[in-house]
Amino acid sequence: MDDKDLKILRLVQDNARLTADAISQDVGLSPPAVQKRLKRLREAGVIERETAVLSPARLGRDMTIVVEVILERENRAHLEAFKRKMRAAPCVQQCYYTTGEADFLLILLVRDIKEYEAFTQQHFFDESNISRFKTAVVMDRVKVSLDVL
Repeated sequence: MDDKDLKILRLVQDNARLTADAISQDVGLSPPAVQKRLKRLREAGVIERETAVLSPARLGRDMTIVVEVILERENRAHLEAFKRKMRAAPCVQQCYYTTGEADFLLILLVRDIKEYEAFTQQHFFDESNISRFKTAVVMDRVKVSLDVL
């Protein structure tokens, strides 16, 4: 990967809808050269996917909740089962398996506290392997980003 690749990545990270023509003007390459580089970066897994960033507030999901989860048992089967459940839960925006006191850190987007309560009933209280969980309701989304570069 060279400086031109990094510049292309910065540009598409900021706006995935940029055309090869627009990118080529910024990086000093021809549009076909940009297309080849983008193809190579996608195939190498450097660009995992391209997605739209939606407004949670405009879609009625303006409550962000951060949850620390501690499991009762941490064997491979229990960890994988919890990971599967979190991947399948629509309101779970991010799920991290972590070191430290908590086993998992979750970022959820919900409509209201009732939706979060239903989530806790289904995924925490009805689950025998959850030792405990700690909830923090986000008051202000100061910075939200998936930028790497």
